[in-house]
Amino acid sequence: MGKVTKKMLEEYRKTKADIPILQAELENMRQGEAGIGTSVIMDYKKGYPRPQSVSGFDWPLYERRQKALQKKQENCQAVERWIEEIEDGRTRCVFRMYYIEGLGWEKIATKLGYHGKPDYPRLMIRDKHFKKIQEK
Repeated sequence: MGKVTKKMLEEYRKTKADIPILQAELENMRQGEAGIGTSVIMDYKKGYPRPQSVSGFDWPLYERRQKALQKKQENCQAVERWIEEIEDGRTRCVFRMYYIEGLGWEKIATKLGYHGKPDYPRLMIRDKHFKKIQEK
């Protein structure tokens, strides 16, 4: 996995929510009829083309969804590793609470002792860390 970007961080929550949905879709494809697809082929048995319907498991669709699931899981793991590698404990805590735990800025500010200042953790900790890593 490459470098974690701000875009990956912003999409982390949505990506994390998509994983169980994709897993359920794949399971449904394996267990039920959702994986059955039909294709039309041309039958030349009588000397001229006749369209014939063929049913079977839709492997290309299954493999596409499997790859999408794997990519989303890798992205989430990369973001989680990146957050855990932040050296400053307070900054790491803010990133973990916002991105991984899904807390809002007001709750994060209250937990850090900045009650009534919900913008402080976002502006002075998170954004400051982004500027610091961009300068490197």
